[in-house]
Amino acid sequence: MARILAIDYGTKRTGIAVTDPLQIIASGLTCVETSTLLSFLRDYVQKESVEAIVVGLPKTVRGEFSESYSKIETFVEKLRKELPDMKVIFHDERFTTKMAMQSMISAGATKKQRNNKAGVVDMVSAAIILQSYLDSRQIAADRGL
Repeated sequence: MARILAIDYGTKRTGIAVTDPLQIIASGLTCVETSTLLSFLRDYVQKESVEAIVVGLPKTVRGEFSESYSKIETFVEKLRKELPDMKVIFHDERFTTKMAMQSMISAGATKKQRNNKAGVVDMVSAAIILQSYLDSRQIAADRGL
């Protein structure tokens, strides 16, 4: 079975997560400078079997697209041209940054570690987006949808 990859797109850096080959568990993979994201993804899918890329869909509390949506939409257009055979799926990312911070606090991360500019929060957010996608897919399957 191929992996599923997820991204938490940011203007400066992007968090990336990936499933295990059985698509059961999402784990943070890395965080890359957004300017190198397309080349990173191209290289990764050449080395690993990837079935789909899940992109965090930024929405407001009201369910409307946030300001960053247009940048993500532009990126996804480029991604689809770069990897035309790759399935690209949007998945709601509301509250993932807060959830990532809370997960890090629960895991005992210090304030300094949570404020780390290396993008740990972005990577954890990508893992939360991906696990949420996996869970929603399982719920749909359980309901016969």
